[in-house]
Amino acid sequence: MRLNTARLEMLSLLDSLGTVRAVAAALHLSPSAVSAQLAVLEKETRAELLRRSGRRVQLTTAGRTLARHARVILDQLKAAEADLAGSTGQPAGPVRLAAFSSAVRTMVIPLAARLRQAYPRIDLDVTELDPQASHPALRRGDHDIVVTADFIDGSMPLHPDVRTIPLLTDAIVLVVPPSQARDAPAELADFAEAAWSTDMPGTYLSSLVTSTCRKAGFEPVVAGRFASYELLLAHVEAGLSVSLLPELAVDRRYHVATRPLRRPLTRHVYAAVRSRSTLTAAGQIVLDELRELARSTAVPAAGRTPASAPGGAPAVAGHLVAAAADRHGAPPAAARP
Repeated sequence: MRLNTARLEMLSLLDSLGTVRAVAAALHLSPSAVSAQLAVLEKETRAELLRRSGRRVQLTTAGRTLARHARVILDQLKAAEADLAGSTGQPAGPVRLAAFSSAVRTMVIPLAARLRQAYPRIDLDVTELDPQASHPALRRGDHDIVVTADFIDGSMPLHPDVRTIPLLTDAIVLVVPPSQARDAPAELADFAEAAWSTDMPGTYLSSLVTSTCRKAGFEPVVAGRFASYELLLAHVEAGLSVSLLPELAVDRRYHVATRPLRRPLTRHVYAAVRSRSTLTAAGQIVLDELRELARSTAVPAAGRTPASAPGGAPAVAGHLVAAAADRHGAPPAAARP
């Protein structure tokens, strides 16, 4: 039995995307063409891979098993192509890296600059991606490496096909105007009468602000809802509100102060790869450089304003996590980027 890799890719995508129409859109084919190729794959394998119900299809147990093998096979082919391209001794080839917005700004862009100097033949393709979408996108092969974060409420899904590598711990801090800067940890109940800014309704940050304030005994009075952290920080900088943010999301170009919480909240930032596949040589270098960058990340003291950061340079938040051992599945606590 010889399996066609193009048809294996269709099956893998069907497992991840859920519909033939979505697979067709991803591959720029017609739905009928995808259906015909999947039917050929069933004949090749002599197995029932799909269960049809009207216009909908679902993978059978055999179909899901083959889809998992397909992802490994496709990754191995990409690794072989990349190794051949880098046979001159210099690692080469594309590496697709996705990360949430604050990680792109503080970690991935410096990583890209470092790679351009040290490994000019590595083609790093960077995509901004919300943590909630990161594991599904990684599993279906959209990216080779993702930088993501787990959630304080433990809602990040676990999956055996994903291996995680710890990078940083990132504290949730109270963000206040510079005039309210203090070294002491903040007691949220003291801000019951303050105006608050947050993300849009239904987002993680909005829920975090509301639930944390309620646990402190009050309902926050929301004076601003913003889809970008830049606008939120500008609102706080102007003295119009206070907010809660992960330290990594506090852009030190804004003149705001941060205070640690008396009852600490922390998220974990980590890299993730497919556990059953091997990274290309270029991909491994990207991962190694990312871990090294995380080790050298500066840790500002909460309560500092940008003017007090050492040397006047923008500080980068985040505390190093010992990354001696990789973990399978997502770790059990953190926040939205």
